[in-house]
Amino acid sequence: MIKKLIILLTFTLCIYKVKAQNAENKLGAWYMYNGSHKLSEKFALKTMAHFRYFELASEFQQEIYRLGLNYTINPKINFTLGYSFVNTDTEYQVPSTSINEHRIYEDLNINGKLKKINLRHRIRLEHRFFNSVDSHWFRYDLNGSYPISKTLSVYAFNEIFLNIDRSKRFVQNWTGAGFLKKLNTNLKLKLGYFYLKTPDEGFHRLQLGIILNTNHLKK
Repeated sequence: MIKKLIILLTFTLCIYKVKAQNAENKLGAWYMYNGSHKLSEKFALKTMAHFRYFELASEFQQEIYRLGLNYTINPKINFTLGYSFVNTDTEYQVPSTSINEHRIYEDLNINGKLKKINLRHRIRLEHRFFNSVDSHWFRYDLNGSYPISKTLSVYAFNEIFLNIDRSKRFVQNWTGAGFLKKLNTNLKLKLGYFYLKTPDEGFHRLQLGIILNTNHLKK
């Protein structure tokens, strides 16, 4: 039954077509790698690379690379300090100059449980620097996952973005859901969909990802 649901979701998203030629009405895709590499009992290295497109496999929108050092305060709370490099093409189907952006971020992650639902609250402060301009954003992400079997779970999330330098602070809201498939102790696959809402537009995005977790502690 679960396999049929995944196949149906994939098929539905892949045949999604509209006549309009603007980016808002296109199904875009994010191809993602996320990694966590445990260095000691308290420290881990966080790595990430995303490749984002206005369409499923064309019309490049953005690439982002992230590296962070994570510190575990206790089993429920951890903190990350990191750096991101972002290259963005802001125009759809129009030749334009890409924007390079540097970001410093701080994450506070709080993990919890509601019966069988695993919950994660992530509070992020993000400092963005590009074209001699800087801005400071606040992000809050609520993520929940529910195990269907030993190797398959479903997840849902909502994340809000606020620019704390503006009087009109709302920037974006992401709402999505999908499946996580555990291949082995270290590797998971991610398939999902989310809707990205800005003050003026909304975008539909498919998520295809690999999650790699490794442990480098001496045994």
